Amino acid sequence: MTSINKSPAELASEQAIAAVYDCLTSGKSFLLEAGAGAGKTYSLVKALRFLCSRDEFKLPRNHQRIACITFTNVAKDEIVTRTDRDPLIHCDTTHAFCWSLISGFQKQLRSILPTLKQWSEKFEEVGPIQNRTVEYSLGFRSIKDDRVFIHHDDVLPLTIALMENEKFRRIFADKYPVVLIDEYQDTDADWVEAVKTKFLGQTQSPQFGFFGDFWQKIYGDGCGRIDHPAIVRIGKEANFRSVPAIVNCLNRMRPELKQMVEKPEDVGSVKVFHTNKWMGERQSSNHWKGDLPTEVSHTVLESVCNQLKGDGWNLSATTTKILMLTHRVLATEQGYASLPGIFEYNESFAKKENDYIAYFVVMLEPACVAYSERKFGKMFEALGGKIPGIQTKADKIAWASSMDELLKLRAQGAVGNVIDHLRKIRRPRLPESLEQQHKDLDEFDKTKGEEMPRRLSELDALRAVPYAEIVSLSDYLTGHSPFETKHGVKGAQFENVLVVVGRGWNQYNFNEMLELAQDSQHVPAKRQAAYERNRNLFYVACSRPKRRLALIFTQELSAAALKTLEMWFGTETVEAIAFPP
Repeated sequence: MTSINKSPAELASEQAIAAVYDCLTSGKSFLLEAGAGAGKTYSLVKALRFLCSRDEFKLPRNHQRIACITFTNVAKDEIVTRTDRDPLIHCDTTHAFCWSLISGFQKQLRSILPTLKQWSEKFEEVGPIQNRTVEYSLGFRSIKDDRVFIHHDDVLPLTIALMENEKFRRIFADKYPVVLIDEYQDTDADWVEAVKTKFLGQTQSPQFGFFGDFWQKIYGDGCGRIDHPAIVRIGKEANFRSVPAIVNCLNRMRPELKQMVEKPEDVGSVKVFHTNKWMGERQSSNHWKGDLPTEVSHTVLESVCNQLKGDGWNLSATTTKILMLTHRVLATEQGYASLPGIFEYNESFAKKENDYIAYFVVMLEPACVAYSERKFGKMFEALGGKIPGIQTKADKIAWASSMDELLKLRAQGAVGNVIDHLRKIRRPRLPESLEQQHKDLDEFDKTKGEEMPRRLSELDALRAVPYAEIVSLSDYLTGHSPFETKHGVKGAQFENVLVVVGRGWNQYNFNEMLELAQDSQHVPAKRQAAYERNRNLFYVACSRPKRRLALIFTQELSAAALKTLEMWFGTETVEAIAFPP
């Protein structure tokens, strides 16, 4: 395809990738700033393939590999698949990669570990670490006679401390001549600072390539923008996701990284609704201050959805996502309000990282739905595909009795009731790994005053939750709900997106962010972090749709905030909702 036939986005993408190749060839470390929809992962995979082709024989001869560090397991799996599991690439999450680096430095780990804040008291109780082996497998801190098990949160501080060791740095550089980091902006800030201090610009250092976008940093521990004299900055000025109507808004929001679209002729729409005409009382408590009363917000949402339907929106869950602020707000809307308070990490339930949640959502719920629809083959398929020996009428009666009782508990009982039923009747059987977790919980002696492992304390709390909340969570996770959180859709895209912007968390005040955006180059230092946190989440939300974007502001907006909205989205798109709606 000649350049004449290529889209503006394709031309911009090729220019950025060519700059990446130039850096890889010259040995310079670089940073690719890839805005929303730019094809960041595509560029990263292209860089990996370039290196594998160029160094196909050199790397094995020198016993070296290319390091590719990702922020999540999902990203790791995608990159591994898209590079055909090339053995020249070591692709893993930050923590897993770092542990592979430091696990062989046992003597140094034994020296560093007792100095960490979380470990000093533990060693005061049991005495010196001595020759115990340091391991990272259980996921919680524990000291045994011959071993010490570290926590997930210990891996990076240990790695940072080891970066002070010249031998460690030399071995790192010898083993991995090139290190590519995915979603750099969300990578741990202290870890990145150590890389900047100990590696970038140094003679014995790997070549680093950072792929990401600091405007899409929405996690608290991430480093955000990276600046260093040894880094070549490359902007990828392409957007393969959204229509011009949306990209034009993003470009006004972010003029320093203007994006080119793939199809300039595509038609779409942008609409902004605000609630300043509400004359009744607004919420006044803490982080809800200035927002509409909950019941009014629901009414406004329904009214806007009806208006959007009239404008041609398909509001089915497969076509449209309604983005809300946090999982706690979303959970209340969706019917699983207890879960955010039980799990330390939202990913435990939102990404099914908890084993019990995964079993309920992936196996038990589909089986219960199939049984209720009298689709018995699908029921056993959901439970693992193995149909048990049902040879007599008594077998059928036993299964029917167990499933009927399970459906009752599913509707009326707690999670603990469902678990106890599965453990007792064993139709269906609880997986062995979950059975063992519950045995560990049963055997844990709370009277000894020992810290209960997180997986057990969460299971203990989960037992008291109404199982109906698991049903609601399953509906949400399996796509039967149009709702989502702004945090949960980073990296995702949808045909249409409706963003509900309001209060509900003290970390976010979008009215204030819009006010500060009037002069974004002179935000007061003490408000800079809050401004960027709000701006980034707003940008991520607004950049998800392919074709249609709508926003509803349920919090009251100042004149300055409205001016920013008109500047970014156009005066003609901003509409005040009349009350009653």
